[in-house]
Amino acid sequence: MMLGIAGAGAATAAADTVIDTIPVGNAPQGVAITPDGTFAYVANAQANSVSVVDTGTNMVVGAPIPVGPSPFGVAITPNGTRAYVTNNFSNSVSVIDTGTNIPITTVTVGNFPAGVAITPDGALAYVANFGDNTVSVIDTGTNMILGVPIPVGNGPVGVAITPDGALAYVTNNFSGTVSVIDTDTDTVVGAPLPVGGFPNGVAITPDGTRAYVTNFGDNTVSVIDTGTNTVVGVPIPVGSNPQGLAITPDGKRAYVTNLGSTTVSVIDTGANAVVETVSVGNEPFGVAITPDGTRAYVTNRDDDTVSVIAIKKCLGSLCFGSLAGAGSLVGGGSTGSGGTGSVAGGGSLAGAGSAGSAGS
Repeated sequence: MMLGIAGAGAATAAADTVIDTIPVGNAPQGVAITPDGTFAYVANAQANSVSVVDTGTNMVVGAPIPVGPSPFGVAITPNGTRAYVTNNFSNSVSVIDTGTNIPITTVTVGNFPAGVAITPDGALAYVANFGDNTVSVIDTGTNMILGVPIPVGNGPVGVAITPDGALAYVTNNFSGTVSVIDTDTDTVVGAPLPVGGFPNGVAITPDGTRAYVTNFGDNTVSVIDTGTNTVVGVPIPVGSNPQGLAITPDGKRAYVTNLGSTTVSVIDTGANAVVETVSVGNEPFGVAITPDGTRAYVTNRDDDTVSVIAIKKCLGSLCFGSLAGAGSLVGGGSTGSGGTGSVAGGGSLAGAGSAGSAGS
């Protein structure tokens, strides 16, 4: 389809395009973007550090921030002042002051913490403890653990919280299920929801009506109706070994990293079908989308890089390339991440020999 653009000549049919590749630390996994969209925080699993990317220049700023052994997931508070980073090998969460980019405290959680997500009011952080089948809840005001760990399924990895803060969805990698936690009572409600094999990442649409779950073992994505807590439709085929997942702020697209096929699948959430596949680096892991919806940041674990995808904008069937970083209209979170971590094939966590990812 050809589109006439005033002052720009005829534009080709728009496509999402990689516009930059950013070197970061060793084995980047989780990634989250600040609420104002200015910085991306990247957890480097084999460097025990976090890199900070200026999204205006797509360059790393400052020295890597030291955190615990094998950092996995990253989540940023809604006011943008703190980044919470899970550390697989020290059973802890590092809390970074984003104003100074200095860790200010470390919170002890369960065994092999993976995904992390923060409630919309910024008061609580939910951490999936892969090694002991629980979720820890951190009071972000005191950075102390609240209550006792919440039992969920086997091998919890990803965590996502509904926009109203009422429910947390947790992927159970070994169980092939999703647990739903009532955040008022911090108890699991209902029976675990069966999804595909080795579920990893999870993300919720901005209107709170759907949760999307990557199934690493089935090469699919499952969709959950959050009103009824039932899986709807048939699993959506994506690339090989899907891991991370992020949804655009308008809720129209879901971006899925495919660890085994060096690609990102783009799902139209209206049709629940893949409409585009974008080639990125080796072992794409985590993904986060800027608050304005113009770019997706994808960590490539095997390349030690982050790919920046310019996201096209669509009005009905007419699509235009993103202006962000591209400089033209010729077609190419959510803050997130990391909170939607993943474990490759149900093996041990990334950095421990076989597996995994991050995400929000």
